[in-house]
Amino acid sequence: MSFLDALLYSLAGMAVVFFALVLLMCIIKIMTAVGDRAERRAAPAAAAPAAAPAPAPADRPLAPGTAGEVKLYDTDPRTAAMLMAIVADEMQAPLNELRFISIREVKEN
Repeated sequence: MSFLDALLYSLAGMAVVFFALVLLMCIIKIMTAVGDRAERRAAPAAAAPAAAPAPAPADRPLAPGTAGEVKLYDTDPRTAAMLMAIVADEMQAPLNELRFISIREVKEN
């Protein structure tokens, strides 16, 4: 096998690999576009919540050991923190082992 033959074989092999990569890229783009279109169709069908949660700043990282963010409905953060501390104390469990999903103030008539 001459040097020219070896060079042609290696170029053909690289061309096949790059063609396969481009083909995979196109398939992924098509699947992403189809998935996005399906999400946009399903989004209006979802029911909107009665009250919008307070927006949480995206630039604030979570503290180490936390179990996620809590959504507050008609409750200020100080009251929510006090309620979480009381619940943790009553349960005799560390606060970072409890998970609070949302806190809503119940108003009496």
